[in-house]
Amino acid sequence: MSEWLTTFHLATVVLDPYTNESSWVLPTARRILDALRGSDARVNFLVTADEDDTRAFVGPLADEFLVFSDPDRLAVKALGLETLPAFVFIRVDCTVPAAAEGWDPVAWRGVAEAISEVTAWRVPDIPAPTDPGAFHGTPALG
Repeated sequence: MSEWLTTFHLATVVLDPYTNESSWVLPTARRILDALRGSDARVNFLVTADEDDTRAFVGPLADEFLVFSDPDRLAVKALGLETLPAFVFIRVDCTVPAAAEGWDPVAWRGVAEAISEVTAWRVPDIPAPTDPGAFHGTPALG
């Protein structure tokens, strides 16, 4: 991830493929990242699994988005996340000005607003009618 931060901010959705909660938010995360795709932030998924399980979890999204595998959860630890799924804005200077943990539509909108403010992009609609109801999430470190 650090190599991508030399030129672009990152709009990262962090998922744990071994939990229901991350699967519940996957279509919503795809919609949000797709809406931010044209901004000066590189949209991506960070999945807490090895490459095979990551590809199995994200399926064809691996062909649409940048996807990182974090089987040892080192990036999750470095980001200071306690609950997954999460939506994180990582600036090129490696700071995290905005992060939301669990699926909290208001908090995720706050992250999208931070990204949009820095990149002069439009804020996606969060929540959308098809999004799940809010839920806390699961422990980020497994």
